[in-house]
Amino acid sequence: MNESRKAVVLLSGGLDSATVLALAKVQGFACYALSFDYGQRHQSELAAAQRVASTLGVVEHKVIALDLTQIGGSALTDASIPVPETPGSGIPVTYVPARNTLFLSLALGWAEVLGAQDLFIGVNAVDYSGYPDCRPEYIAAFERLANLATRAGVEGVPFRINAPLIKMSKAEIIRQGLLLGLDYGLTVSCYAADLEGTACGRCDSCRLRAAGFAAAGVADPTRYQAPAG
Repeated sequence: MNESRKAVVLLSGGLDSATVLALAKVQGFACYALSFDYGQRHQSELAAAQRVASTLGVVEHKVIALDLTQIGGSALTDASIPVPETPGSGIPVTYVPARNTLFLSLALGWAEVLGAQDLFIGVNAVDYSGYPDCRPEYIAAFERLANLATRAGVEGVPFRINAPLIKMSKAEIIRQGLLLGLDYGLTVSCYAADLEGTACGRCDSCRLRAAGFAAAGVADPTRYQAPAG
């Protein structure tokens, strides 16, 4: 690990962000993991993030409290909105308004303090739920913003927003992680997991995860309350 090559990695505790952390590590970055306690339905994903950060040996794992229940608007932050169990049309109610913009902005601030030029995020535009802030155009736009709105960017030390999974299928992501020795049993992807991290097996995230393992031809280590599908 080269401490002079620092990176801030957004780490939710899910499959994708864990894979991104493993990729950043293998590229030789000294990784600073950043998670958010944003009022999500369950805390088990934060416990998963801690497990992943500890197992992969990050330099520091910071958890920032950010209460998005104050604005609501998502099934993940408003208990009155049920998590859907069947796919719908359009952007689903599990979309959290401006979540990636908020998370990347705080990651950008920490990166500037650390002197890190690289930020990593596990967004994906192939096997995903259709969120607008998971598209390549969004990542490119945020990188432009990062280099306009910071002292580092103005002084000629540009930031890079790395989204290495953005064009990969879920099966390709899983195969990549397994090649890196990642234990996906550490992760939690479910929108409605219980306190122990047992996945519901019914939400969109569970279906995408289960289908990914099936397409990759490897055993799914996820503990489901009900069969995913």
